[in-house]
Amino acid sequence: MVEWITSDGLTPYEDAVAKMESRAERIARGEADEAVWLVEHPPLYTAGTSANPADLTDPDRFPVFPTKRGGQYTYHGPGQRVAYAMLNVGARGRDVRKFVNQLEEWVIATLAEFNVTGERRLGRVGVWVVRHDKPLTAAGEPPEDKIAAIGVRLRKWVSFHGVSINVDPDLSHFDGIVPCGIREHGVTSLVDLGLPVTMADVDVALMRCFDRVFAAEQDA
Repeated sequence: MVEWITSDGLTPYEDAVAKMESRAERIARGEADEAVWLVEHPPLYTAGTSANPADLTDPDRFPVFPTKRGGQYTYHGPGQRVAYAMLNVGARGRDVRKFVNQLEEWVIATLAEFNVTGERRLGRVGVWVVRHDKPLTAAGEPPEDKIAAIGVRLRKWVSFHGVSINVDPDLSHFDGIVPCGIREHGVTSLVDLGLPVTMADVDVALMRCFDRVFAAEQDA
């Protein structure tokens, strides 16, 4: 049983972390159901466990929160759907690599609901889209932009943190960091791709695609 929680307004980041950690602990003790929590944050940067200080190019722009999730610097803010996945990976096969792959597949399936082709790239964290609407690169290839980020942490085989999908954020807010340490590529959003998609539309797609990706893995 996975509980879906949607918070209206902008959720302070520190409050979100405290609530995630509390819920994950209760899931590990068998006192709470798994949960997916859908939130938006006020503008902020987070620094994962692999963050390079040189990638914080405008440290005074927004608050910066060190976080224990994997990955490097990311931006969160209005117009971005953050889906915090508090799942019992211990009951879902105890395969961390497979779990991260499932998170990526969940995002890719969600984007496909809007006829957007999200793709993985070796050596590049997150989900990417090929921009056939932009000029070719110097190498003669269409550029690629990041549309979703993934960063998780496990404690006692229960996950927290999760994924973020750019629905309609202010993309200039990414300029204060090197997102995920990748300088050669840009960022995009569903609205930037020309799609009149709302947050509610994305929520419906996330819920619809979740069981398709995760339902078969839970042990008896």
